[in-house]
Amino acid sequence: MQNKHDENSIPARFERFHQDNPDVYRSLVLLTRQVMERNKSRKIGIGMMYEVLRWQYYINSDAQEDYKLPNEYRACYARKIMAQESDLAGCFNTRKSVADIL
Repeated sequence: MQNKHDENSIPARFERFHQDNPDVYRSLVLLTRQVMERNKSRKIGIGMMYEVLRWQYYINSDAQEDYKLPNEYRACYARKIMAQESDLAGCFNTRKSVADIL
């Protein structure tokens, strides 16, 4: 398993990405709350939120450059959201991951 303090580990790279792109977290939280409002008793997958966010950016952006939302950070975002947003605790399906050390 990777060490959180290894600067090349997924958790370390995720933390840098998160600091540089706080809008991603905010958008994922908003999307997750919208889904959970409709399905309060169901767990969901972070992948669905990721793909919706990618689609929204693609449709609403004039950027020439592709929006990069690395799949390897999905588990990290799921755990961060569940840890920091009390109303979303336990909302994502998870399995053992390098993100468990966050």
